Amino acid sequence: MTTATLQAAPQPRPLTKPTYLADGKTIRSWLLTTDHKRIAILYMISITLFFFIGGAAATMMRLELLTPQGDLVTSETYNKLFTIHGVVMVWFFLIPSIPTVLGNFLVPLMIGARDVAFPKLNLASWYLFMAGGAFAVFSIITGGVDTGWTFYTPYSSTYANGHVIAMATGIFIAGFGSIATGLNFIVTIHKMRAPGLTWFRLPMFIWTIYTTSLILVLATPVLAITLTLMALERAFGVGIFNPAMGGDPLLFQHLFWFYSHPAVYIMILPGMGVVSELIPCFARKQMFGYRFVAYATVAIGVFGFLVWGHHMFVSSQSIYAGMIFSILSFAVSVPSAIKVFNWTATLYKGSIRFQTPMLYALGFVGLFTIGGLTGLFLACLAVDVHVHDTYFVIAHFHYIMVGGMVMGYLGGLHFWWPKITGRLYPERLAKLSAVTIFLGFNLTFFPQFILGYLGMPRRYPVYAPEFQVLNVFSTAGASILAVGYVLPLAYLLWSLRWGRVAGPNPWQATGLEWTTSSPPPTDNFEKTPIVTEGPYAYDAQAAEAELEAGHA
Repeated sequence: MTTATLQAAPQPRPLTKPTYLADGKTIRSWLLTTDHKRIAILYMISITLFFFIGGAAATMMRLELLTPQGDLVTSETYNKLFTIHGVVMVWFFLIPSIPTVLGNFLVPLMIGARDVAFPKLNLASWYLFMAGGAFAVFSIITGGVDTGWTFYTPYSSTYANGHVIAMATGIFIAGFGSIATGLNFIVTIHKMRAPGLTWFRLPMFIWTIYTTSLILVLATPVLAITLTLMALERAFGVGIFNPAMGGDPLLFQHLFWFYSHPAVYIMILPGMGVVSELIPCFARKQMFGYRFVAYATVAIGVFGFLVWGHHMFVSSQSIYAGMIFSILSFAVSVPSAIKVFNWTATLYKGSIRFQTPMLYALGFVGLFTIGGLTGLFLACLAVDVHVHDTYFVIAHFHYIMVGGMVMGYLGGLHFWWPKITGRLYPERLAKLSAVTIFLGFNLTFFPQFILGYLGMPRRYPVYAPEFQVLNVFSTAGASILAVGYVLPLAYLLWSLRWGRVAGPNPWQATGLEWTTSSPPPTDNFEKTPIVTEGPYAYDAQAAEAELEAGHA
């Protein structure tokens, strides 16, 4: 039994006419498409390209840090490398990946709609994303930017080398694409849900996409304004942030982090939504405390706007403001902890199947928990003063973003790949990749907690010789991690031609997306679904299977 019954209970229709994958094979048909599924695939291809650009910059950084001396690249080039890595990974991979790829593909399917509310705006958002990416790539290939991904003033607005305005323009344009995507999802979820699909029958992935969309719409304009002001100061000498011209550099940090801390939840909330789909499916259990998880999702979105000041404990911020932000930073960990508790409780006494998506989900829970716990150290004023701007911060950020969000993205991609393509991938190779990524990630970033605690500052190509052993471990882990990331690219592409046919529901999962064919027809459903029960009816599903087996 699934979460819904279709009118007249039809079986998923055979693909007697071309699907969205085969309908119109010309490039023009793809570039002008308004089908949410094809737009999701366009995004998938785009962010994969940006992922490898950012990964190439990270590879060069880790090779440089293999030895204490700056003997591979110059200090200026190193500054440009970590700027490229940060900008590309944050704005052109981490933020858009799950919402634009999995969100675009799945939101209409999960709520029983034929498409998003504004299909043409959906396509326009991809063009905005690509236009922003083009400006960023132009900035990279014409000399790069050495400001760091945070663009701190007055250096970025007055003294930095390179095409800073071009890079900022790319982020500005891509931000409008994010706003368009968020607006589209909000309207779609509000207005286009299938009959019977009430708010507390929504899959948790929809809850997280909805909350993420609100953050995108509310926070992204602040980043656009901040980068515009920085560009005005750089281009015309307007005294906004530079104290030599009567400006205030701390104002930039307040504006930037007012956006950028909610942006952390833009990246991680959709990953949480993916894990909330995977764990009930592969534990064959109802989600424990569904309403608590839904409320925790919204609470994370709200608290995310209230804690930006913990990035500024050493920036001459008022000690009283620092105390308030510290308390709020501890408070935001509570709804995240609720989610981890509920995932763990869902696993308890479950009939767990360790298939590839589940391995990624379990990896997400473990790495995100480490990242969250180390975040509490950074929320403590006394400790943050010691480890601020060290590799402790780098390790914490990557445990949340890469260990969390990327594991969530890969878990969701493997879970819904049969639905997207109609093909299965080689399971053993996929499991090997998941384990390789988990081990490589920990070998890369766990030593950086120790490096940061011992005082190694970030963003330096030269370091004290006593830090070399831990840096060698970190670079070795990065090489293993790179292998783990290349493997899925290889076998997923292989599966498009040689993978076994998946069928409509290879995981025996609940959810409206599994009631239609794989890949789905152009209009998603032959008839409008009618939802009759909650989103994770695995207990009922097991009872029905036992009953059918008894009759057989």
